[in-house]
Amino acid sequence: MKIPRIYQNLGQFLKPGKVLVIYGPRQVGKTTLLIDFLKETQIKYRLDSGEDIRIQEVLISQNFTKILEYARGYELIVINEAQKIKNIGQGLKILVDKIPSLQIIVTGSSSFELAGQTGEPLTGRKITLTLFPVSQIEFSGLYNPFDLKNKLEEYLIYGGYPEVAATNELTEKKRILNEITGSYLLKDILELEKVKGSKILLDLLRLLAFQVGSEVSLSEIGRQLGIDYKTVARYLDLLEKAFVIYNLRGYSQNLRKEITKKSKFYFYDNGIRNSIISNFNSIELRNDIGHLWENFLVVERLKKQSYKNIYANNYFWRTWNQKEVDFVEERDGKLYGYEFKWQEKPIKPPKEWIETYSNSEFKIINRENYMDFIG
Repeated sequence: MKIPRIYQNLGQFLKPGKVLVIYGPRQVGKTTLLIDFLKETQIKYRLDSGEDIRIQEVLISQNFTKILEYARGYELIVINEAQKIKNIGQGLKILVDKIPSLQIIVTGSSSFELAGQTGEPLTGRKITLTLFPVSQIEFSGLYNPFDLKNKLEEYLIYGGYPEVAATNELTEKKRILNEITGSYLLKDILELEKVKGSKILLDLLRLLAFQVGSEVSLSEIGRQLGIDYKTVARYLDLLEKAFVIYNLRGYSQNLRKEITKKSKFYFYDNGIRNSIISNFNSIELRNDIGHLWENFLVVERLKKQSYKNIYANNYFWRTWNQKEVDFVEERDGKLYGYEFKWQEKPIKPPKEWIETYSNSEFKIINRENYMDFIG
C-alpha cells in the first residue's frame, strides 16, 4: 500500500541558493520520499550517502577546489543521512555561496538537529521540512471520513509509522514496532551523546508512557531511576530533540494559583508508546484509553500545525485546586482551550478559565468532531 505523503512533490520546495533540509524521526519515510522524487525528476542530480567516507572527506575538508569539483556538472546535489558528516553545514555553505544556481537536498534523522550541524552556517540559506509518522491528514488521501473513523482504534494502538500502516497483519505490526523501538528509536542519542546506556533511557520512557497526560516530576523520576534531577532533565531534552517525546508546558499569566513549572510529555507515535510498555491490547481490554486518546490528539494536532503552517504556542492549563484544560493554543493574539474526552458528554469550561481569560475559546474534542481538530 502506497501512502501519499504531505511533501510528495519536493520540487516545489527546491530553490537555487537554498539547502532543502528534510529531517525527523528515523523510519518515518524520509529516504522513500527522496527516492520517489528522484525517480520522477528531470534535473541532473548526484545522490550520495553521508556514510560514504569519500564524501565525508570532501565536505569536511572545507577545501573550495575539492568541494566545487565534487559538484561540477550537476544541477542538484542530494545527500542522504547527512548527519553522518561532521560539520556538514560548513561544506554546504561553500556549495551554496560558490555555486548560486545549485540546488541541494539533505536528509537526516533527528541527530541533524542534535548535533547542530546545519545551524549557524546555513542561516538564511536553508528551507526545513519536518516529516513525522503518517498523519491523519495524509491517511485522508487514502480513506474517506467514514473509513478513517472506522480505523481509529488501529491508529490509537499501532500509530502511524509507514511500514506499520502498510501491513494489515497485527502480528507484523507488533514486530515492526518492536524492531523500531529496539533498533532505531534511541540510535541517534546513543551515538552522539554521553548516555549511560539504552536501558536507562527505556526505563525513563516506560515511566513517561504510564504518565501520558499527567504532570511529571523530574525529581520523582530521578529517584525511581537512581539518577539526579539534572541528568533526568538532560535525557528528556535529548528525547525531545530526537522526536521521541513532546514536552507540553503549563500556561499562566503569572497568577499564583496556576501551575507552570511542571510539564506533560507525549509520544510522537502511539504505537511506539504501546511498544515501550508491551501493550497492544484492544481498546475494550485497556484501562488507559484516555491516555491513548489524549496522546493521539496532541501529536496529530502538532502534525497539522506543522503541515498547514498554523503558528501557535502550545500549553496545558491547570490550577492548584485541580481545575484544568488539556491543551491550550496561543495564536493570533487569542487563547483556544481544548478538552479531550473519549466518552461523549457535555462539559462546561472551568469557571477559573472563563474568569481569568474571558476572551478565550473552549471546545470539547471527542470522537464525533476530532477530525475537524486534526484533519
